[in-house]
Amino acid sequence: MSKSLLIISRQAPWSGPSAREALDIALAGGAFDLPLGMLFLDDGVFQLTAAQQPDALQQKNLTANLQALPMFGVEALFACGHSLALRGLSGEALSLPVEVLDETALKALIARFDQVVTL
Repeated sequence: MSKSLLIISRQAPWSGPSAREALDIALAGGAFDLPLGMLFLDDGVFQLTAAQQPDALQQKNLTANLQALPMFGVEALFACGHSLALRGLSGEALSLPVEVLDETALKALIARFDQVVTL
């Protein structure tokens, strides 16, 4: 039986390659039916905002990759409520439906997975 994997994405979408790499791991794992979830934490919650303008930084848009996650079987998507609040974001303003978690639920989520990768 496959071990479950939680990918924690902590970087803003355009601060370096980490956000794209986290999405690539999630899409690859989903393509192979690996039981996985994805948690957006700290500046990683900025990946979920709508109307991003990556062209201004000569970057590729991550929105298509994010929206492909459910098509690849990655439906367990989570965001840290504290991270959203600190950045003035709410769950309703995000481009993907995610389960917003408090600190207690975050600890339980992380404990639920066999392996955790943080990018």
